[in-house]
Amino acid sequence: MTEKLTAPDPPDLAEEVFAAVEAKAGLAPWPMIVLGVLAGVYIGMGGLFATVALAGADALPHGVGQVLAGAVFSAGLALVLIAGAELFTGNMLMVGPLAAGRIPLPRVMVALAMVYGANLVGSLLLAALVLAAGVHEAGGGAVGQAALDLGAGKTGNGFLTTLSSGVLANMLVCLAVWLAYAGRTVTQKLAGILLPVAAFVAAGLEHSVANMYLLPYALMVQTLTGQMDAALSLPAILGNLVPATLGNMIGGALVALAYWQAFVRRAGPA
Repeated sequence: MTEKLTAPDPPDLAEEVFAAVEAKAGLAPWPMIVLGVLAGVYIGMGGLFATVALAGADALPHGVGQVLAGAVFSAGLALVLIAGAELFTGNMLMVGPLAAGRIPLPRVMVALAMVYGANLVGSLLLAALVLAAGVHEAGGGAVGQAALDLGAGKTGNGFLTTLSSGVLANMLVCLAVWLAYAGRTVTQKLAGILLPVAAFVAAGLEHSVANMYLLPYALMVQTLTGQMDAALSLPAILGNLVPATLGNMIGGALVALAYWQAFVRRAGPA
């Protein structure tokens, strides 16, 4: 029998996504942790790719360099969704089946907390490994400087600005996840991921898991090279991650609840 390669209709897609994230909430702890660590590594790899792309990009118009960085960053989410891993921001779509009464709130909270912690571990491990590999020295230090510039730019914003940026970022990330589930081939999934991810990176929006890699890596480069910048410190990193995480939670929940209201709840019993 030939597999159907056409995308499902929006109501069917909503059901498919909610069933998938419902299953994620039911994963056993150890696989969830391992897959969460992998997701932190994978998203960090996307951040690494974007940092390399931005190295020396001053010669390009701002928008061109940002779109290039966004396009290559999409490799991180592609690894998560196609190879398989557990990403905190995408898993905020669990709010949909939660609203539908399919999974209890304690299970969702535990799953999200475990994955968030595992994402952080994976991100930090990758940052340390990339530093040990001397990637910051590439291009005569241009990669390290790009990491420092990126980190300093992310820690210089206020709480509300970062929160709002996080909302927008995870709306786009969750829509990328949504479109990836509509794909029936690897090529279709990649096409669904590319533009939403490129949009959030190009706009400079705040993704908590990406920042778990980008900001500690920038701090490590700063410490190793002695290029001290008050904007890059542990308090400044926390000052970014807290509002970015809260914003990501709101953005993901908004997407999930919108489709629950439009398709899942409406299709239920009157």
